[in-house]
Amino acid sequence: MARVPRRSASLARRPGVPATLRRQWRAMYETTPYRDLPWFSDRPAPWIERGVDEGWLRRGDRVLDVGCGAGTNALFLARSGFRVRGLDLAPAAIAVARRRAARARLSIDFREGDALRLPFGSRSLEGVVDRGCYHTIPVRLRRAYSRELGRVLRPGGRYLVSWVARESTRNFGPPHRPSVEETALAFEPEFLFLRTEFERGRRGALSSYHGLLERRRSPQPPPR
Repeated sequence: MARVPRRSASLARRPGVPATLRRQWRAMYETTPYRDLPWFSDRPAPWIERGVDEGWLRRGDRVLDVGCGAGTNALFLARSGFRVRGLDLAPAAIAVARRRAARARLSIDFREGDALRLPFGSRSLEGVVDRGCYHTIPVRLRRAYSRELGRVLRPGGRYLVSWVARESTRNFGPPHRPSVEETALAFEPEFLFLRTEFERGRRGALSSYHGLLERRRSPQPPPR
């Protein structure tokens, strides 16, 4: 009888995105033109632009855009000199991102996949950017998400994340709106928080938090 490879067994033990959520994301991209989706923008996220401008990410690094959607941030990173991967649950989103990269003549590794079961080797990346993936992860799976990001990042690797703030009370937007305290509980075992900033929504926009995190080089110290 053939043995099950160790890597496959390890993958099977990791939780995945629930099937209902997976179907919802796929349906949104299949039924709505990507430019009509409320989160789409032709411009890269300002927090990611700032990360490049201020050197939080180093040009030439291998960087993953997790929850890449139609690929705007991935395209920006590739133009800025990074070796870019993009991952999204929705096949239609990945198809659009690939077409946009081809038109721009950019080489980007776009893949359909699960943010809780990343198809990348351990310590294989120097950076991850996340413009709105984290706040779509169900509360009970946020620690698993942090562990998975920590697995693929090298020690000292950077994680740039933006999420809709708990302070946003408008009806539209993600149902799970993490506080800074919740985010720290989810991510601190794997990451150091280097910066956290609050951006108040203007003209009907949702308020957001932005974080710059670094993969720990040594285990988190125990409480004293």
